[in-house]
Amino acid sequence: MLQGPMLVVVLILAIIFIVLATSKLKLHPFLSLILAAYGLAFAAGVPADKISTVITGGFGGTLTSIGIVILAGCIIGTILEKSGAAIKMAEVIIKLVGEKRPTLAMSIIGYIVSIPVFCDSGFIILSSLNKTIAKKTKTSLVALSVALSTGLYATHTLVPPTPGPIAAAANLKLDNLLLVIIIGMLVAIPGALVGNIFATKYASKFAPIAEAAETGVSYEEEIKKYGTLPSGWKAFSPIVVPILLMALGSIAKFPGNPFGTGFAQKLCVFVGTPVNALIIGVFFAFLLVPKLNEETLSGWVGISLKDAATILVVTAAGGALGAVIKEIKVGDYLGQSLQSLNLGIFVPFIIAAALKTAQGSSTVSLVTTSALMLPLLPAFGFTTEIAKVLVVAAIGAGAMTVSHANDSFFWVVSQFGGMDVKTAYKTQTVATLLQGLATILTIFILSLFLI
Repeated sequence: MLQGPMLVVVLILAIIFIVLATSKLKLHPFLSLILAAYGLAFAAGVPADKISTVITGGFGGTLTSIGIVILAGCIIGTILEKSGAAIKMAEVIIKLVGEKRPTLAMSIIGYIVSIPVFCDSGFIILSSLNKTIAKKTKTSLVALSVALSTGLYATHTLVPPTPGPIAAAANLKLDNLLLVIIIGMLVAIPGALVGNIFATKYASKFAPIAEAAETGVSYEEEIKKYGTLPSGWKAFSPIVVPILLMALGSIAKFPGNPFGTGFAQKLCVFVGTPVNALIIGVFFAFLLVPKLNEETLSGWVGISLKDAATILVVTAAGGALGAVIKEIKVGDYLGQSLQSLNLGIFVPFIIAAALKTAQGSSTVSLVTTSALMLPLLPAFGFTTEIAKVLVVAAIGAGAMTVSHANDSFFWVVSQFGGMDVKTAYKTQTVATLLQGLATILTIFILSLFLI
């Protein structure tokens, strides 16, 4: 088996292959990651009769740990989208913040909606609301679009049950998903705020009368598609309830046994386990369904499962690659080499940002970087639970840096946000760069106190 610098060389070649295969050849990330895993194993000298065992073990182990959680999160997101609950959540936030602060309202809406809903879908769902507010408040549609997109992006890459952060946590062998949620929501705030400030101060210079808001389906027409919107508490419950249950489960495990050691404690631990909490969240999501029929019970769930399938196989393929990286022990050598540079928590950010910028997918960036980082954790001293959580957050910060032409979200924002490509580069791309930098700076400050 290869040793020392040559291990790093073959690892770099594997990463280059992943980037080129996904960005230039347009090969599906699943095949890119699996082929990279096989290529890395052969190049590093792993015995041929052991390679398939390592790869399938990494693939299956990842699905075992994270499969149901991702599926449940996708079901919740789809129901929130199809039932109009995402629109209802937006209306609640606007009432709280007020139409006099339109960019702040859109940032907060994006921040909340993208926790269970993919940022692309979230932007499309809320585009009619975005245009309506632009017309009512005479605010630049570009400014509102950037505020919404950066709010969506912040939690999309940082906060479960969005699949990307869940996959990263699984790859780093993190069991405390609640801590990932709490830290993710915390560090996402500066990212969303920086996006909001940029939208207000700079992006507002573009299309100040929001001419593009005059075209497309009106907000009232959009609402008619959903019929009667659900109540506010119903709309938020599929997100809030699982988080509260996970918090309850964590409290039940505290030293001193605050809930005792009997049935109450065991019940809290059971419902607070992430997979169980999210399954309960699915039941609360079904309270939003207008009619329990084949379309909703089978059709909507079927759509969510199709969406989840790609995430699952890409995540599992990342797990396979991670298993090979662990097997060849490149982490030991690479960790020692990088330690001398004192980059610390910036290492996962730099890797994730490079992958994101090169190939466009935040999820692929999260999955691949977390797989690469697992063997490096001990060398960097990232062995505690909170240290691993901050690594997940650093990867998430990199996975939003930056959104440009190879990112599907870039085109969703530009097309639905009334921007031409040049304007989108000046606003959406620069905003995601700034919010990524603000987020990693926040994580670095936290790491000084928590690691």
